[in-house]
Amino acid sequence: MPSDRADRSSNRFSLVADIGGTNTRVALAEGTSLQTGSIRRFRNADYPGLAPILQEYLALEGNPDCLGACVAAAGPVHDGVATMTNLDWTIDKPMLAEAAQADTVAILNDLQAQGHALGHLDPSVLRPVMQGQDAGPAAAKLVIGVGTGFNLAAVYDSAMGRLVTPSESGHSGLPVRTAEDLRLCQYLEKSHGFAGVEDAISGRGLERIYNWLGEESGTPQAKSAADIMTAANADSDERATRAVTIFTRLLGSVAGDLALINLPFGGIYLVGGVARAFAPHLAEHGFEAAFCDKGRFHDFMKAFPVTVIEDDYAALTGCANHLALELAK
Repeated sequence: MPSDRADRSSNRFSLVADIGGTNTRVALAEGTSLQTGSIRRFRNADYPGLAPILQEYLALEGNPDCLGACVAAAGPVHDGVATMTNLDWTIDKPMLAEAAQADTVAILNDLQAQGHALGHLDPSVLRPVMQGQDAGPAAAKLVIGVGTGFNLAAVYDSAMGRLVTPSESGHSGLPVRTAEDLRLCQYLEKSHGFAGVEDAISGRGLERIYNWLGEESGTPQAKSAADIMTAANADSDERATRAVTIFTRLLGSVAGDLALINLPFGGIYLVGGVARAFAPHLAEHGFEAAFCDKGRFHDFMKAFPVTVIEDDYAALTGCANHLALELAK
């Protein structure tokens, strides 16, 4: 993507990156403002690690003198070290500081970065799913990522600043409400030894649900998640439509459980490629009914607003805002 490289030599910019399992997006930010014209995408398979990507990016951008660097990684971050879940990379602060030639560096989980983006996104990228009730600016919020994997981050605002807590909740157990749920869990356990949330509620999970329905009917057939969505949207494959409905019900049920655990009266935000693909279809496939299906807490569940973030670069915006706070300390 072309970018305006004017005045890149001055110490005005920060380096931000969003590292997924397949691609890494890198950009420059000026303060909290993401420089959208500077965004470039790199295919991870073409590089042995993050450092050469950042070095190549900075060379392409005229080697700006960066104030700091912040990256979001799709994997757990512990003691400043990120271990990628679906990529054989380890990212630490000394490597990041050397690659970016920056003194101030930060490493976030990708859902933490999404949490830091809340309140800094254009309203046009926010698609309402459930209206919920109004809450104060300090009300807790929850980001739920549905893409290649599944995860969440809770967001808390206080006089001390914003705290976004990491997790690996996608690897918790998939809830069982019905006999059908139990059969799906037993099917998932055959391959994975444990039926986790991510095994069903992710892009790969949609494919597994479709495959399971095929085994249940005695006519197994595999399809990619994209093909399943296309067939369901075209109403050309009854099994695909049913897979999408089961996926949506499970997503609503799990999101409702997470709402009760975290009480995010400030809103639940669904992010990730799968969440964006499902956004136009959540209502017709029963998301709200599953979300609110909590017995005597049914009406209580309607207090939580649910929104899909339709911005593929939200994590970069979150990195920019988090880094700006770090630089201001």
